[in-house]
Amino acid sequence: MSTQNTAAPKEQLLYGTMLFYGCWSGLLVMVVTYLIYCFGVLDPHVGMQDVTRLWSMPVGEYLAQGDVPVGWGWTTLLNRGDFLNFLGIAFLAGLTIICYIPLIGAYFKKKDPIFAVLAIAEIVVLSVAASGLVGSGGH
Repeated sequence: MSTQNTAAPKEQLLYGTMLFYGCWSGLLVMVVTYLIYCFGVLDPHVGMQDVTRLWSMPVGEYLAQGDVPVGWGWTTLLNRGDFLNFLGIAFLAGLTIICYIPLIGAYFKKKDPIFAVLAIAEIVVLSVAASGLVGSGGH
């Protein structure tokens, strides 16, 4: 019989809880913004008649003919139904960064500075990668 404690550390529970509720929140945002788009509450940037025509084009042509910004340029079009949908996606993509933030304090409080520094490093690396500053080609 094993006497090892198999309970998860508080930091893991905090991260997991934030991730759980964050995922459901992100999905809810995606559903709401999609419904806003579907019901035409906000006009789209690229109309449906143009989307079906542009879909078959190479991405460069689609971006040019649809006047679609690249990188974080989509944030300037959040008042348009088709780009409002990106909010939930961006939130879910950045959720790991958000979940790491409270871990820094928790690790320092636990007197575990190595893990706190690793959490800080993870936030920095993910933030720089998401920013597009390093020219990763993802934007």
